[in-house]
Amino acid sequence: MAELHDLRPAAGSHQTSKRKGRGPGSGKGKTAGRGENGQKSRSGGSIRPGFEGGQMPLQRRIPKRGFAPYKRKVFQIVNVGDLARVEGTTVNAQTLRDAGLIRSDRGLIKVLAMGDLSQAYTVAAHKFSGGAVAKIEAAGGNITTVGPVVRPDSVAAAEEAENDG
Repeated sequence: MAELHDLRPAAGSHQTSKRKGRGPGSGKGKTAGRGENGQKSRSGGSIRPGFEGGQMPLQRRIPKRGFAPYKRKVFQIVNVGDLARVEGTTVNAQTLRDAGLIRSDRGLIKVLAMGDLSQAYTVAAHKFSGGAVAKIEAAGGNITTVGPVVRPDSVAAAEEAENDG
């Protein structure tokens, strides 16, 4: 039986690390493989990624493109044909999440018209396409548009604007 003192790593699996700067006999003595002089031979002498020696770097030479709004709304898409995977006839964020049709029940949901309906559903979502509304209502179902939570101060400001105009 093998004893603990007999154990060895597999051949070639373990390499000893190079001991740089430990004399001429090591082959990596004196300058430790860094060359003679210059920024990269010094301790702490490193060049940040993208630095081109003072030349205008590539990421600044290329023009900026596009526009990314800070308050972009990202909707989770659900097709009308996928509603058959939901148990029951009431469809909301929680039932869609349980059926695996959306990732999070906290995100915004949009229902699109791809596919056909076999039964009437009561669907609650943040947004509906026109075709989706037509298909759901044609099947005998109804829709409810769920709005994001509105703060009381913005409601008061909206009422003031209506009264002024």
